[in-house]
Amino acid sequence: MAGAEGSFSRVFRKVRAGAARLSAAVALSALAVSGVAAQSAFQTPAPSAILVDFATGAILFEKDSEKPFAPGGTVKVMTALVVFDEIRLNKINTDTTFIVSENAWRRGGGPSGGAAMFVPVKSATRVGDLLIGMITVGGNDAAIALAEGVAGTESAFALKMNEAGQQLGLTGSDFRNSTGFADPAQKSTARDMAQISRYIIRTFPSLYPMFSVPDIEWSKVKQRNRNVLLNAGVGADGLQVAWIKDGGYHLVGSALQNNQRLIVVVMGAKSEKERIDEAKRLLEWGFHSFEHRQLFAADAEIGRATVFGGTQGSVALAARGPVTLLMPRNSQDKLVAKVTYTGPLKAPVAKGTEIAQLEISRGPLKVMEVPLVTTEDVPVGTLWQRAVDGAGVLVGDAARDLGQKVLAKIGK
Repeated sequence: MAGAEGSFSRVFRKVRAGAARLSAAVALSALAVSGVAAQSAFQTPAPSAILVDFATGAILFEKDSEKPFAPGGTVKVMTALVVFDEIRLNKINTDTTFIVSENAWRRGGGPSGGAAMFVPVKSATRVGDLLIGMITVGGNDAAIALAEGVAGTESAFALKMNEAGQQLGLTGSDFRNSTGFADPAQKSTARDMAQISRYIIRTFPSLYPMFSVPDIEWSKVKQRNRNVLLNAGVGADGLQVAWIKDGGYHLVGSALQNNQRLIVVVMGAKSEKERIDEAKRLLEWGFHSFEHRQLFAADAEIGRATVFGGTQGSVALAARGPVTLLMPRNSQDKLVAKVTYTGPLKAPVAKGTEIAQLEISRGPLKVMEVPLVTTEDVPVGTLWQRAVDGAGVLVGDAARDLGQKVLAKIGK
């Protein structure tokens, strides 16, 4: 079988009109279970943690990942998402300038005594610089200036944060400000932070490198990136850290090794050391324990769908790209693939039409669902071909096969 690896068998099946199909959300949920059997081998003292495979969204490890915490400075990951989206929609760009208000300067700048970019009050500052100042050193002055520049007020910006959260399907978050300043109603979870991070990395590849800027200098104050995971030797290249009084130490990070990216979130650690140690251990365990296996190469024929009334009786089906599955290393599990569609298809059929689903199962567990598209056009057939197809419906597939043979002889 072209493009397949390991122990793998295939079953193909037609589904009549009205048959139920899995939704993308259900498929993701099934996929998310793929690491459950292996995660028992890993334990962490952190109160809440999650490790996610970036490519598939599979959860490799989780511990109380839906427990809500005051997010503190990690909320700036969501602040960045909203601003990135404004850039994507061409409402602003990185060269757009925002005025750093007295409110932003006083509450978030030098006078506040907290994490600051130290941008001068009432200065016109580039959005790109404000983003880097907020992301690398947790600048609260930059976060407030961005919120006011985008939405007018920080409370109006918080509405945008929650709207974005709803669109992402976050279930445990409520955002009240762009900085992470204490607010009894503001909360988030490790699972939600991982989902936000995955969306940022996937959707904004040209902006994500802002998270790995090593240092900045403003108002003659030079500061290094506060995300200590970047220098932990695990391939980390983003995102954010925070400490909350009586709430513990948080870390949201991502790392890349051998073309495999993992996202890690640790929340509520009892010390800065525990935070970095557990994040590093989780990443090292994930990279060591799991690997992507290619089941089908890009454009490989995975199955065929029957076509009624066309120039040919079937059309090849393929995925839009390589089909890969995250598996425990050295796993000998048997996988079963099943193609489902509503058919037969009625000609004409256009190339690239999504008409089927590939379902991958490991034992009783369905672990992946991939849409399949047609690989060629199938025009409407001749009167004879359509008549043969009609006879096939009445008499059965045997009549169709015989008719096609007759037509082949007539055509010679």
